[in-house]
Amino acid sequence: MTANGGGVSRVIIGESSAFLNRNRFGPRGDVDFEAIFAKLYPSLFRYLNRLTGDPDVSADIAQEAFVRLLERPLPEADARRWLFTVATNLVRDWARAGERRRRLLRDSYQGPAPPARPDEDAERSERIAAVRATLAELAPRDREILLMREEGFRYAEIAEVVGVAPGSVGTLLARALRRFAAAYGEASEKKQRNDNNDE
Repeated sequence: MTANGGGVSRVIIGESSAFLNRNRFGPRGDVDFEAIFAKLYPSLFRYLNRLTGDPDVSADIAQEAFVRLLERPLPEADARRWLFTVATNLVRDWARAGERRRRLLRDSYQGPAPPARPDEDAERSERIAAVRATLAELAPRDREILLMREEGFRYAEIAEVVGVAPGSVGTLLARALRRFAAAYGEASEKKQRNDNNDE
């Protein structure tokens, strides 16, 4: 499995193509589910993986969102916003139901095998871990807004998914960025102090 979900998405796309071909029931119009899936799955998986920190849960939630889309065929223009809204709500449900389990999994995760170039890969792994830890400290809405913006969502789309007024997204995003920067800076300073004390 790759960090960006490439391996997962190839497996899911292959399995889902067969499922979609078997399950074309009811009036669908000109909706091409395979094309929508192929286009939107990688972005949805990345968003969910960043949100949950768990590629397996991310793949499950993405697949569930697409299964629900089968029951509600939408044109591609509407499918992206609808999928991200459904997936965000599924993540919220997952978080409420499994907070303790998720914490145990996150704490026990050891990461990938040691890389071939330890200096660069170790620094990158530390930065990724620091960003994930900082995101985990943020309020859920701040985390969702930041990750959706990273995925290229427009303010109106973010507002609809998160459930706020479109005019407030810019302010909420700026506040979330400030909170993230402050928490990340504080964690970096703490790490630097610890590193200096270890020397």
